[in-house]
Amino acid sequence: MIKLYLAEDQQLLNTALAGILELEDDLTMIGTATNGQVALEQITNLQPDVALLDIEMPGLTGLEIARQLHEQQPQVKVIILTTFAQTSYFKQAISAEVATYLLKDGPSDDLIVAIHSVMVGKTVYAPELVVGLTNQPQNPLSQRETDVLQAVANGLSNKEVASQLFLSDGTVRNYMSTILSKLAASNRIEAIQIARHNGWL
Repeated sequence: MIKLYLAEDQQLLNTALAGILELEDDLTMIGTATNGQVALEQITNLQPDVALLDIEMPGLTGLEIARQLHEQQPQVKVIILTTFAQTSYFKQAISAEVATYLLKDGPSDDLIVAIHSVMVGKTVYAPELVVGLTNQPQNPLSQRETDVLQAVANGLSNKEVASQLFLSDGTVRNYMSTILSKLAASNRIEAIQIARHNGWL
């Protein structure tokens, strides 16, 4: 019997998905949550074979849970279930070594097949995400420039970015000027949009 745990913040989908999976003879749902922090605590205590995680949840995101499970409980297989076909999310999931990344609009049979696949050591990724990753243009920004733009995208002012990254205000301004030039963006908002569209943030 494969023990499953489901973290999904939409209660209706949470209940429906749990019910579908329980219909399988060799699957059993040992717990569910609509809050990421609660989910991590319960997964730690319940030790499921497979954790099914939504990305955007209150408390902790599915990707934050995946990273912590990878570091602390690597025996728990992680399946990300999301509506977001974003390359940036997919890259974060890969870095957390999630076993599967599927989109919610796929058939439930695909999920059931994926659960059985991860139990024998396979990885399953939505094909459209893999294609998007291989077709993705190269990031022209250095790691430091990416860090600066990410901080700006998080809503920080130049002064706050300088403090967080241990830089001077002038250095941050120079970085932003270089970022705008490299991305051919007219302002920081456009630069953020370009970087997010290409999966660099």
